[in-house]
Amino acid sequence: MLKGLGNLGDMAKMMKSAQEMQGKMAELQEQMEQMEVTGESGAGLVKATATVKGELKALDIDPSIFDPNEKEVVEDLILAAIKDAQGRAQTKMQEEMSRMAESLGLPPGMNLPF
Repeated sequence: MLKGLGNLGDMAKMMKSAQEMQGKMAELQEQMEQMEVTGESGAGLVKATATVKGELKALDIDPSIFDPNEKEVVEDLILAAIKDAQGRAQTKMQEEMSRMAESLGLPPGMNLPF
């Protein structure tokens, strides 16, 4: 198409590739807003669900842990479940970004801007 224009043909090809990558990255960001992970603590007595982007969506607490004398334990379990969900979200995000980079032919370890 741009034959005979030297490096301009390469530039057009690079611009097209950059636009495709930008579109794929936008799509991945939208998908990550919908993907959810669940972290838990206390052998599943407390569960926190968050999006891969880190937004806390739900908290599920087994009623058996509600003992007024154990308030601090319950608070610790809640925090631990939230931290677990956040850690899982971060791991999932990194996995998805690596998958995206690989599909774009980028070298391993190259960080995408999220």
